[in-house]
Amino acid sequence: MTRIMILTALMLLSLTAAGEVDKDVEQANALAGRLSLALGNKVEFNKINADLGKDVFTLESRGGKVVIGGNNANSMAVGLNGYLNRYCKVTVSWYAGVPLALPNVLPDVPAPEQVTARVSQRFFLNYCTWGYTMPFWGWTQWEHFIDWMALNGVNLPLAITGQEAVWYNVWRQLGMTDEQVRSYFTGPAYLPWHRMANIDGWCGPLPMEWLEGQTRLQQRIVERERALNMRPVLPAFAGHVPGQLRVLFPDADIQALGGWAGFDEKYRTYFLNSEDPLYSRIQRMFLEEQTRLFGTDHIYGIDPFNEVDPPSFEPEYLNRVSRHIYESLTAVDPQAEWLQMAWFLYYQREDYTRERTRAMLTGVPQGKMTMLDYYCEYKEMWREHDGFYGQPFIWCYLGNFGGNTNVQGRVKEAGERIERALQECGDNLVGIGSTLEGLDVQQFPYEYILEKAWDFGKTDEQVINELADRHAGIESQPVREAWELLYNKVLDITPGNFAAPLPCSYPVMNKENRSMKYNPRDLLAVWDLLLQQENVTTDAMTIDLVWVGRQLLGDLFLLEKQKLDRAYEQKNKSAFYRHSDQLFELLSDLDILNSHHPQAMLDTWLQQARDLGSKPEVKDYYEMNARRLITTWGGSLNDYACRNWNGLMWDYYAKRWEIYIREITVGIISGSDYDDPKMRSAIDKFQQQWVNSVVEPIYGTTDLDVLAHSRHLREKYRELLQAFQVGDGAQGG
Repeated sequence: MTRIMILTALMLLSLTAAGEVDKDVEQANALAGRLSLALGNKVEFNKINADLGKDVFTLESRGGKVVIGGNNANSMAVGLNGYLNRYCKVTVSWYAGVPLALPNVLPDVPAPEQVTARVSQRFFLNYCTWGYTMPFWGWTQWEHFIDWMALNGVNLPLAITGQEAVWYNVWRQLGMTDEQVRSYFTGPAYLPWHRMANIDGWCGPLPMEWLEGQTRLQQRIVERERALNMRPVLPAFAGHVPGQLRVLFPDADIQALGGWAGFDEKYRTYFLNSEDPLYSRIQRMFLEEQTRLFGTDHIYGIDPFNEVDPPSFEPEYLNRVSRHIYESLTAVDPQAEWLQMAWFLYYQREDYTRERTRAMLTGVPQGKMTMLDYYCEYKEMWREHDGFYGQPFIWCYLGNFGGNTNVQGRVKEAGERIERALQECGDNLVGIGSTLEGLDVQQFPYEYILEKAWDFGKTDEQVINELADRHAGIESQPVREAWELLYNKVLDITPGNFAAPLPCSYPVMNKENRSMKYNPRDLLAVWDLLLQQENVTTDAMTIDLVWVGRQLLGDLFLLEKQKLDRAYEQKNKSAFYRHSDQLFELLSDLDILNSHHPQAMLDTWLQQARDLGSKPEVKDYYEMNARRLITTWGGSLNDYACRNWNGLMWDYYAKRWEIYIREITVGIISGSDYDDPKMRSAIDKFQQQWVNSVVEPIYGTTDLDVLAHSRHLREKYRELLQAFQVGDGAQGG
């Protein structure tokens, strides 16, 4: 070999090695470019060593550039987000299509900084999010959301898209027909609850094009997540099988699980005993097929009895189930780790005693099962169960049930609990994360929780001031004061089921499904402070104005509904008509206020569903799923996932209130009691018609900008809002 050939070979080897070393820098550069091309001229990424084995990033200005160092692309992304938040005063939305409103001149970093991760694992997402927010997402939405997760340090995302294609192939190989398999699956919006073994077949059968499209989508998702140093959590077989297997394998130990959420018995699910030889066979088939399609990072989400009773609560049985599930995993993947929701310990806390839980968790070797403590802002199950009997766990903030769009979230308390847990738990606490059910339009609580995973060393005051400044786009004292009130006085609400604002609730005489769990005087003060701005320049501030304004109008609706019912009981016709008119005025204004943000519009949700279908009948089917989930849901879950949205408010909720008021109007005119069964029957009939409709909803519109419109509403309802300022109705409901 000539000297030139040797030098050329060495250069190629050097370039290859450099390329391998710099792959994280390349990914960080690509992420920054997707956010804004302007960042490429200002930001430079460097690879640095981990800080004693911990993820770390550095920030400094050098040679006219902002230099961001990180031990991997994920850490570099967190550093980039820190720079954008603190110095550029911008928030990266978790929704695709929201431009990054950078300042004209990107600022320098005044002094070098280094921030180290406090925990190694940062988890995000919930099985339910795939129903309440993501069922109809395409790559555009997913690509941006993966970037958002990286910017916020997530390195352990749940990744359950596309698994039906894997199951389809497994069940077909075991002898089921195409129709049987696709009818076993639920409709697309309901797949999370099928995957968690709650319901089978509801709103099915699933179209084959769904299976094929989601397979391709998942391949892109996990490829990008891995490129950004994430370990996608894929599913494994937890025992949930089609009832048809009882016919194909009559000797297999398959038992029906308990009923769920009021669904008819025909939607009940079935469980294959992990001790049955068929179990290990299915586990192998599934994992091998899933790995072929999506690869593996050796960590699997497995939740055998989520919100359903196991065949037995005997500790010995629970221990055997866990042990055999784990053995079936490691027989296929010797590096397998099990990720288990601790939600069942809260949801069925009377059944899962310490003895039973210890038996179940210790059936798996120590360190091979990581528990997701799901709802820690309300109930830390690690405290109830002795730190999960030695198994590592991730502290999680839930913050949202059903994607409900009301003001809620026990944020400050969550932060304090995280700090206590980090001090008390030692190495057993391996991560911090969030298990939100729906994204809604307010992302601050989740940014706050994920930031706790890093040693930023910020006080609460610094956190809130920085948040307010980036929402305002400038340093704004009124906005800082508004967010200080939100943080300390309003966002102190434990999220709960059916936590919708009253306008979105099923009409019932003299009963409200919600109460004001904060003092509305504080929320009104927040609104007034936000309205002091000169203009709105950020998407985040648009969200703040819509979010706070619609909550206050919903609170007024609650008081007016109480007055309407009293007027009916007193047979005061003039007061009754006055309050009924006021209720419809509020519904109309709520509808129009929501039109200021696309994520607060029914049209966005329905269009995503229709865009995913290739044929008119499939588009209609997806739209039916989308309509049903956020309204009637199914079983006993009517209104569980309700949304305060433009289009939905006037086209759906106002129509239900119209039926309610029409029926009690008959009663007040005749002087007799209104016909409650007739009213319920009429509402239920309307609901089903709306769910199965493909008629374009009625949308409210306004030519005003969000700030001018909010000021108009504040003035319009000034007299009614006086009730909050003097304390009347401060704890309504």
